[in-house]
Amino acid sequence: MATLSEIEKWLQDRLPALLAEHEVPGTAVAVLFGGEVIDHGAGVLSKATGVETTADTVFQIGSITKVWTTTLVMQLVDEGKVDLDKPVRDYLPEFVLKDDEAAAVITVRQLLSHQAGFEGDIFNETGKGDDAVEKFMPTLAEVGQLFAPGELFSYNNAGFVVLGRLIEVLRGKPYDAVLREHLFTPLGLTHAATDPYEAILHRAAVGHIRPAPDEAPVPAPMWAMTRGMAPAGAMLAMRPRDLLTFAALHLNEGKAADGTAVLSAASVKAMQEPQVKVPALGLMGDSWGLGWEIFDWDGTTVIGHDGGTIGQNAFLRIVPEHGFAVSVLTNGGDTIELYKAVAGHVVKELTGLDLPALPTPPDTAVPIDADRMLGTYSCEVADFTIRQNDDGKIWLDQTPKGIFAELGPAPEPVELVGRNAESLIAVKAENGVHLPQVFLGDDGSGHALYLHNGRAIRRATTA
Repeated sequence: MATLSEIEKWLQDRLPALLAEHEVPGTAVAVLFGGEVIDHGAGVLSKATGVETTADTVFQIGSITKVWTTTLVMQLVDEGKVDLDKPVRDYLPEFVLKDDEAAAVITVRQLLSHQAGFEGDIFNETGKGDDAVEKFMPTLAEVGQLFAPGELFSYNNAGFVVLGRLIEVLRGKPYDAVLREHLFTPLGLTHAATDPYEAILHRAAVGHIRPAPDEAPVPAPMWAMTRGMAPAGAMLAMRPRDLLTFAALHLNEGKAADGTAVLSAASVKAMQEPQVKVPALGLMGDSWGLGWEIFDWDGTTVIGHDGGTIGQNAFLRIVPEHGFAVSVLTNGGDTIELYKAVAGHVVKELTGLDLPALPTPPDTAVPIDADRMLGTYSCEVADFTIRQNDDGKIWLDQTPKGIFAELGPAPEPVELVGRNAESLIAVKAENGVHLPQVFLGDDGSGHALYLHNGRAIRRATTA
């Protein structure tokens, strides 16, 4: 096994070449092992300015924020102010959905484990003030229910905004203020920001996107998404060392480095217990806990989460059995390939574990019932159409909506082949991933009711 000092030297030697190979403008990496942390940065904050990335650069952590929001909720559980299995409306009467019966029974646990069943990718603009989360709540009034609460897993951003509002109401303070008071301060974080106004006080990374699939990444036209989505991951930024300080809390039975009890050991354990199985995509965890993705790496339990914002991607993996954690923060390019190269090496050298391979198309396409899968599946952020050419090839057309339609042209059609009886997979990789599409349920006429790619997207039409 390698030592942390050897890993640090490897990062110093290899990161510049890996960034060039994968067209990633900049990255900062931190590794926790044996109670010690090493970190290193390389590349630039923005290709427009050329300012160098360092280990203290703050990157947006995107949806990793959901584990922070969960931790804030579990602190309320520790204090006896929240029961996970009571309806959200017991604490938040303002919680409304188009389906009032569903809204009345959805529990806190179902929100934390993405089982609430309503449309989750709702990015409504509600301003930049401290009341942005509060103002977001009534915008859910026309959001439809995809399935009965608790029926299955479907990743839900809006559900974590509801949890953020629950935190605000029970604490009597804006979400950002609670985050600082109940996590930043007891953990002693020094390079963490809840919004762009704080981020600019640090060496802050700028996201990069590709104007077209074959073009080099360029600085994104905006830094962050709407503030109302902050509890789901639209704002929070930090350096990787501070992210691993948070990870250490979940390795050390809820205690900060100075011994302060920030979260109970019971809540730390509860967050890491599987709540729902995830459809077999091969990209996300095998199951979901409270906030955490839970992976099975050849018999070893790993917890973690990824995050993606506008041109920034973040990766966090924790191996409790080995007292190990790694964070890889990036600002554009082929970020998954960089994550695989960096985390794969570090994980193998320090724990002996192999990073699981991502799904790839089979050598021979698996026969599928195309008629069951063809059609258009629609959600708030995009329409997904599965169609078949005269030559029998199957294609996915994606039409972005809302804020995502403004970020660039619609993606090129993606050729799909049979992966197994219930799923298709992209022939070509995008950003290092052959994205699978799983087809679930029945619309009553023999067609799949949902296309599932982490989100359950309900059928709109049949081809």
